[in-house]
Amino acid sequence: MASPTVRLRRLASELTRLRKVSGLSREEVAERLELAPSTVYRIETGHTRPQSRTIRDMLDLYRLEGAEREALLNLAKEAGRRGWWHAFGDVVSGPYIGLEAESSSLRNYEPLMIPGLLQTEGYARAVVSAALVEDPTEIERRIALRMERQRRLIGPGHFTLWAVVDEAVLRRPVGGREVLLEQLAQLVETAARPNVTIQVVPFEVGAYLGMGNPLVILGFPDPEDPDVVFLENMGGELYLEDSGLISRYTQVFDHLRAAALGPEQSIAKIQSVEKEMT
Repeated sequence: MASPTVRLRRLASELTRLRKVSGLSREEVAERLELAPSTVYRIETGHTRPQSRTIRDMLDLYRLEGAEREALLNLAKEAGRRGWWHAFGDVVSGPYIGLEAESSSLRNYEPLMIPGLLQTEGYARAVVSAALVEDPTEIERRIALRMERQRRLIGPGHFTLWAVVDEAVLRRPVGGREVLLEQLAQLVETAARPNVTIQVVPFEVGAYLGMGNPLVILGFPDPEDPDVVFLENMGGELYLEDSGLISRYTQVFDHLRAAALGPEQSIAKIQSVEKEMT
């Protein structure tokens, strides 16, 4: 499950740091290396992995030698490896899957639907089909990708998931009654795993901080890789890496956990909704 995405992110951060230490602007680097300014920008934001010649020219310009130079060259090489999700390139866009694949923890709040890592195949099919995806082949590919991602929960390693959902998620009949019943039963089963925590914010709480805004906070095993906040809406995807913003969203998630029922009470709530439906 190793991912080059985090390595590319770290490489981009180091190249940006070296440029600033050298006292050069992006435009000056682009001019000296005969690159488009947009290319330097994409390299420093992790959207593009620099070619071998380009990164060597950059390191020459920044006068970087010795072990640190070799470490960055190796990092660039590792960032060029293809992640396991490359086989799903026809339905994957953006860096999220790569970040998730190398994360060690994931904190997720969902107000409207079951988190992707906890969805059953039937529930996922209903969600994907409702997202204006009409091609049957594409639908099945997206579902297969979602099921593959869930291997993080049962495979080797120390990945932890902490999910907070609104009670409305438990009651919205996504896919119909039978699909939802199967989904609720799986939630109870999955919540029994030691690396999974599920909490429910009950209706009686009323309004609460963060209500209605999906949130994902990805944590990584290496201290050199800070958390990433992932936000998604109809306008697209947003990745936040500023330490101040990460701290703010971490506080929001802590408020969500505090507003929710405890893990055991949450399981009881899920089972209660199940009984109401049968």
